[in-house]
Amino acid sequence: MSDTVLHSPLEVAHLALGAKLIPFGGWAMPVQYSSILTEHAAVREKAGVFDISHMGQVFVTGADHIAWLDSLLTNNLSRLVPGQGQYTIMLNESGGVIDDLIAYRLSESETLLVINASMIPEDVAWMEKNLRPGAELRNESDAWAGLAIQGPDSAAIFGKLFPGESLPPRNGIAKLAGGSLICRTGYTGEDGYEFFCPAHLGIEFFEKFIAAGATPCGLGARDTLRLEMCFPLNGNDLSPARSPIEAGLGFFCDLEKHDFTGRETLVSQKTNGPAVKLTAIELTEKGPPPRPHYPVLSAEGEVLGELSSGVLSPTLATGIAMAYLPAAFTKPGTPLLIDIRGRQFKAVTVKKPFLRKS
Repeated sequence: MSDTVLHSPLEVAHLALGAKLIPFGGWAMPVQYSSILTEHAAVREKAGVFDISHMGQVFVTGADHIAWLDSLLTNNLSRLVPGQGQYTIMLNESGGVIDDLIAYRLSESETLLVINASMIPEDVAWMEKNLRPGAELRNESDAWAGLAIQGPDSAAIFGKLFPGESLPPRNGIAKLAGGSLICRTGYTGEDGYEFFCPAHLGIEFFEKFIAAGATPCGLGARDTLRLEMCFPLNGNDLSPARSPIEAGLGFFCDLEKHDFTGRETLVSQKTNGPAVKLTAIELTEKGPPPRPHYPVLSAEGEVLGELSSGVLSPTLATGIAMAYLPAAFTKPGTPLLIDIRGRQFKAVTVKKPFLRKS
């Protein structure tokens, strides 16, 4: 991967708001503006706006492009009609996760893939390597700015900015007047949508969403929000060494459809049960926030693995984390220990997600 740091088309606006920028997925992105706690609460209680311009937009066209995508992705795109989208996963030959993404049917002959920032070169290279006649790719990632508006007030904010327009249904996509795209998805567990517009209009719309009532939010709150819902993060909880079955994402793998890359491994794990599972863990005593790579031990002190993600949950006021653990230690209620800088803190496995929304 290149050492060059990429910059969001919204960066000037972030700096004007006093954002702290950090490297993320090869990009300089805001981690927070005021505080993670304030921004987290804004999304859970009202609405927040996140810059997601670092995410990739790849358009796939052609008469046979759906059949080709279904040979690369775990879910079943042929079930969708134009205007619908689905969460899906791109695998390597051994069933490991290259990337998790969302695919949107724009028309009978065109599909939009929204992919993770750090994976844009790898995803495009993998697709080009496996490209078949009847399908074509257009990587337009540099041409778009993206915003995620999340929270209970997100629909009302949309109504203020786009009177006369309608939000698509959950997991749907629609084109707004002027050519921008609105996708009814998110990464927080709250109602919301993702908005994509030409890159040169990004700051203008970012400021409009803030003026309409959305609090600017950074990667810090994005991480606490998504982990409370047990949404996996590619590069942390998902990797080429782990399968979707091990990650608990079997629901998004249609094993009944025709063959797709990595399917054989998934069928075997589904039949026999995976040896390890991505497990939710909650600290049961006060301690420092859990972080990725902290060792996870059994109650007897046997090292079982390490945390893939971990934060102090603002909503639950306790440490929460996920880790790949041997299947025998994944049942909810199993006592564990988390080694945090040489000290061991009591924890327990729990049912996903940590936060249950009504």
